[in-house]
Amino acid sequence: MTDINREKLTLPNNGKKLLLHSCCAPCSGEVMEAIIASDIDFTIFFYNPNIHPRKEYELRKDENIRFAEKYNIPIIDADYDTDNWYARAKGMEFEPERGIRCTMCFDMRFERTALYAYEHGFDTISSSLGISRWKNFEQINDCGERAAAKYEGLTYWTHNWRKKGGSKRMLDISKREKFYMQEYCGCAYSLRDTNHWRLQNGRERIKIGEKYYGEDNG
Repeated sequence: MTDINREKLTLPNNGKKLLLHSCCAPCSGEVMEAIIASDIDFTIFFYNPNIHPRKEYELRKDENIRFAEKYNIPIIDADYDTDNWYARAKGMEFEPERGIRCTMCFDMRFERTALYAYEHGFDTISSSLGISRWKNFEQINDCGERAAAKYEGLTYWTHNWRKKGGSKRMLDISKREKFYMQEYCGCAYSLRDTNHWRLQNGRERIKIGEKYYGEDNG
């Protein structure tokens, strides 16, 4: 674990047990280490049916499992129900990043996280999504709080993982662990739009499964 002096974190509303939705290892690495350092009882919930293609999904999931197992943290491998995700995204195929498609996507993933938490004795949920500077922190928190509000006694933890050096430690841990480097948000539409931008700017298309933190990717 990264050797630093961390603040002691506590769950809101005197919570005792956290279910942490994780989108990937690079985002969750710092979040997990901060939670471990605070002796909080938690489990990882990997539910990300938005990730496309299947190869990218398996790479992200396997990296997350590898890191969780390193610290003996339980990880729940949830469904890859892509048909459900595409059905919800219908009509939003050309919405911009951070728009209503992303709200739908966060809602879907957090609703499943909240349901699992409620059914399995967790009093708190949160997500590693908020540590990414590419995401809208308020949008994520709104979705998380909306999902938790459906169940009595369940709270969404809105802690800002980016602050107090969190964003830098996120990158440091990714390099230390040589995590797989994702080059787009995850969904098919994000991949399409990112490749379009890259081609317009004289860059090659994304090559899935080739780049890792801590390596020379020049």
